[in-house]
Amino acid sequence: MASKTLQFSIAGEQDAEPLQQLIQSAFQAEDSRADWVGDMGLASSFHLSVDEVLPVITNPESEFLIATDPDTNALAGAIAVLKRGQTGRLAMLAVDPKLHRGGFGRQIVSHAQEYCRQTWGVDKLGLNALSNREALLSWYKRNGFQETGERTPFPYDRFPDRELPEGLVFVEMEKDISA
Repeated sequence: MASKTLQFSIAGEQDAEPLQQLIQSAFQAEDSRADWVGDMGLASSFHLSVDEVLPVITNPESEFLIATDPDTNALAGAIAVLKRGQTGRLAMLAVDPKLHRGGFGRQIVSHAQEYCRQTWGVDKLGLNALSNREALLSWYKRNGFQETGERTPFPYDRFPDRELPEGLVFVEMEKDISA
């Protein structure tokens, strides 16, 4: 359980660079838990540009929700929320690697869920995670998400110089938030 309650706000364009740095460092971070990261070589090659962050901030049907430490106002985590019809979509959940295992990811997902329900009136949340990140998939299941049975192909062509495990796909997950 987290030792403190995070404060949340909606990102503005001025937050794009700190968000890019946070997300990239969180996605590249090593983790001692088996199957949390999946393939460390793939994780370490993750790259996100500020130009990929800005459209989420500026699009009226998406936001980055920022989580900050209430004592220091330091950026602790973030998540992208996107509206897709009557479904909210979560993406790029990131927690500062120094704060992993503190319950902050759960707080961020919970806040994102409430934001999507209250702001957009959606009754479902969707997300995906890499198939080789078994511990992460289990974590999402413990947080109420279920596999839909759908799989989205992994973009192998974006990593031509990297030897990657065969059969990688994104596992699509969904959660009913109508209650």
